[in-house]
Amino acid sequence: MDLRGKKAFIAGVGDDQGFGWAIAKELAEAGAEIFVGTWAPVLKIFKTSWSSGKFDESRKLKSGQLFEISKIYPIDAIFDKMDDVPQEVKENKRYQGLDGFTISDVAKAVAADYGSIDILVHSLANGPEVTKDLLDTSRKGYLSAVSSSAYSFISLLAHFGPIMNEGGAALCLTYIASERAIPSYGGGMSSAKAALESDTRTLAWEAGRKWNLRVNAISAGPLRSRAARAIGMIDAMIAYAKANAPLTKDLEAEEVGAAAAFLLSSKASAITGTVLYVDNGMHVMGMAVDSLALKKTEAASG
Repeated sequence: MDLRGKKAFIAGVGDDQGFGWAIAKELAEAGAEIFVGTWAPVLKIFKTSWSSGKFDESRKLKSGQLFEISKIYPIDAIFDKMDDVPQEVKENKRYQGLDGFTISDVAKAVAADYGSIDILVHSLANGPEVTKDLLDTSRKGYLSAVSSSAYSFISLLAHFGPIMNEGGAALCLTYIASERAIPSYGGGMSSAKAALESDTRTLAWEAGRKWNLRVNAISAGPLRSRAARAIGMIDAMIAYAKANAPLTKDLEAEEVGAAAAFLLSSKASAITGTVLYVDNGMHVMGMAVDSLALKKTEAASG
């Protein structure tokens, strides 16, 4: 895929482990110019790691060159404008020295710096009560999960859409908990992912008619990223998927990156409003083949 001359903004890159990084790298491999939005509280750590060479091995492209990020913007996607930011957040030491980190401010900064973009990626999710059962989730925790993990995509597209070139594309990342019960994936995160997928379809219609943009989602399998480790049972989720999916292998972030690059390229020019599963086929399964119930049945019949 040839993305030379294209400009991509990826919101949600804070290290070299997650899907956001993998997508940024794959887009760079195809020739796109990369800008990223990094969660404001980890901005300093990310920039230090980048400049110190900590990510150099992960930055290597097939050519051996290191992929570049043209600019790193601080972002906190639960805020649309600075007036929304509580005073205690502004005074928090992790936000000291930062200004213009809301979605509208970042969109304005990107427009001022580069004029327009072609690609927008939402790689953001946060649920402060993700380890709680849904029945134990507070209203505040639930709404926070939906705000940061789902509404943030609406806001990003609403603010970046006007500076995106016609024929451009936007992408978000979801998870199968949007449509299936995943015990321990709580705190309203399953609800947020369901909302995100529904919004993807509606945004495909609205952004398609308004700006001639495509909007899609990737439902990725579990990955042992820094963010996923907050769930507390990511290793068990990975082991379960590997034991029960049609393809019995670990999911690699690069596989999601490659699928994203396709959806964001002109090769997918007629694809919009779609959720593409990149999960080794786990979404097609209706039975856990490693279930103890099956083993007991086999033992009884044997």
